[in-house]
Formats: sequence, structure tokens, C-alpha cells
Amino acid sequence: MTSTADTATGPASAGPVAGTGQPPVAVPPPPGRPGRGLRPRRRSVTTSRAPLFLLAPAALILLALVVYPLVRLVVISFQEYGLRAIFTGQAGFAGLTNYTNVLTDGSFWPVILRTVVVTASMVLGTLVIGMAVSQLLTRLGVVMRTVVSVVLVLAWAMPNVASSLVWQWLFQPFYGVLNWLITQLRVFGDHTQDNWASHPAQAYTIVLTLVIWQAVPFVALTLYAAQSQIAPEYYEAGALDGATTWAMYRAITLPALAPTLLLVTILSVIWDFNVFNQIWLLTRGGPEDATLTLGIWTFVKSFVSNAYGQGAAIAVISTAILGVLTSYYIRRLVRSGEEDL
Repeated sequence: MTSTADTATGPASAGPVAGTGQPPVAVPPPPGRPGRGLRPRRRSVTTSRAPLFLLAPAALILLALVVYPLVRLVVISFQEYGLRAIFTGQAGFAGLTNYTNVLTDGSFWPVILRTVVVTASMVLGTLVIGMAVSQLLTRLGVVMRTVVSVVLVLAWAMPNVASSLVWQWLFQPFYGVLNWLITQLRVFGDHTQDNWASHPAQAYTIVLTLVIWQAVPFVALTLYAAQSQIAPEYYEAGALDGATTWAMYRAITLPALAPTLLLVTILSVIWDFNVFNQIWLLTRGGPEDATLTLGIWTFVKSFVSNAYGQGAAIAVISTAILGVLTSYYIRRLVRSGEEDL
């Protein structure tokens, strides 16, 4: 007869394996609930604070390079901060005077409109050409695709100041390459002495082409990376259904590129809205204020007129406008990220 003690099972009552002489085998407790006397292991304090330690350096850099300058900018915009305040370190409180002077300035609304138009033109041109180059990369062979990609990376990596000086040389009168080429065509007459920076439409054109030329590589390579992830089966199915290339691009490629297009659009708006180096080096906001944007106007007010308070007010207004322009796209981007999760 088998006793009750012999039939009891558990992690502490497991006996030796019959006929083998092996030591007792511990039986683990049933899953789902810890055994009696056992407690779930707590996370150590060091482990729970590890993300904070990892994020601390980046947070400190952001505080030093972004948050503090922005707060300081807002403070200066409410002060009578001029050339005297730089040497004395003392600036009186001006209230809303700087903002009132800026908003009632005759140049304010034309500059706002011009900045929006210039930004929209740059973003639209960059996206259209970038999408075209991305589509071209998908149709090139390995060798040519590598060559084009390297050329795009080199153009994108070129510093703004260096590329602006090269652009300035291309459009220079007397010895500019472009004027020489136009003259050699013998169709438009002699344009050797044509100064592109002295005509509003031409000045706007050279600034626009320079910024687009610098921004297209990033957009094209980013869109190509996203487009290369689309499964080829979709295009094979579309070809079997008799769809044209444009129909497949519209029905397959564009929906797949929508999140990436949204991202590059946000970045392009931010970058093009804040363009300064190219405009200042090529036209300095002229001629006739044709290329005077908010960034150039801020610099002129601050460092040419020594009205640093008004310049800070313009910068704060520019930040607010940029936030309004990008808020819709940022909300869309956040929602798409939540849907992916």
C-alpha cells in the first residue's frame, strides 16, 4: 500500500529517480503564480534610472543650445536692448514697445508675405525635383545609380557659404560662367555685363535655384530609400492589370511614400523658412527688398540698426509663424506614428 507521504508531490518532496540512484530533481512551481514564500524580483534603482542617465547629456546640450537662447531671446524682446546695453549689461523694461514698433513697421507685412512665398516656392521646387530624381534612381543601373548618389551626397555635403560663393561666381558680370554661356548661344544677345543680383526677378531666381540645388539631394535620397522598400509584387500586379507607369506611381508609390513625404515636407519648411546664408551672401536682401525675408530683416534690425530688442521681437514672431505653419504637419506625423504602434 502506498502511503500519503509517498504520493505527495512538490518542489521539496521530489525523491530520487527509481533505479538510477540519481539525486532528487527539483520540480519548478506551477507557472502564473510565484511559489509560497517567493516574491517577484524588484527592479533595482540603477536599472530604473538608466534611461535618465543616458538622456541627460542630450538634455543638457538642448538646454544650453536651444532652451536657454530661446528664453533669453524672449527676455530681450521685452527690453530696451541697444548698443548701450551690450557694454553696460543693463537694459530697461520696454513692455510691448518692440512688438508694437515691429507690427506697425511698413515693411512688416510685405516681409511676411515675401517670406511665405519664398518658402513655399523653395519647398515645392525641392519636393517636385526630389521626387523626380528619386524615381530616376529606381530606373538606373547599379553603376549609374551609385554615381548619381555620390554626386548628390557631395552636393548636399558642400557647406552653405562655399556653395553660395560658387553660385555668386557663376552669376557674376563680366567673368560669370552663366553670362558667358548665354552670350555664346548668340540668341539672347550680349549678356556679359548682366548683373543678376541687381534685378528683383533675377535675384529671386538665383537664390531660389541655389537653395533648391542644395536641398534636393536630401529629399531625393530619402525618398529613394523609402521607395526601395516597396514590395515589387505590387508593381507586378499592376502591370498584369494593364496599369500605366503613371497610374502605378499614383496608386502604389505615392501612398507608400506619404509618411516620408510628410517628414521631408516638415523639414523643408523649417529649413527654407530660416534660410539666411544664401540670401545674405548673394543679394543681402535686395535689390529693392526683393529677397528681404524675416531672417534677413531680423539681422538688419539687430546688427545694422543696433535695435536688438526689435530684432529679438521679429525672431519671436518668426518662431510663432513657423510653429503655425508646421503644426498641422507635425500633428499628422505624430498621428501616423501612433497608428504604426
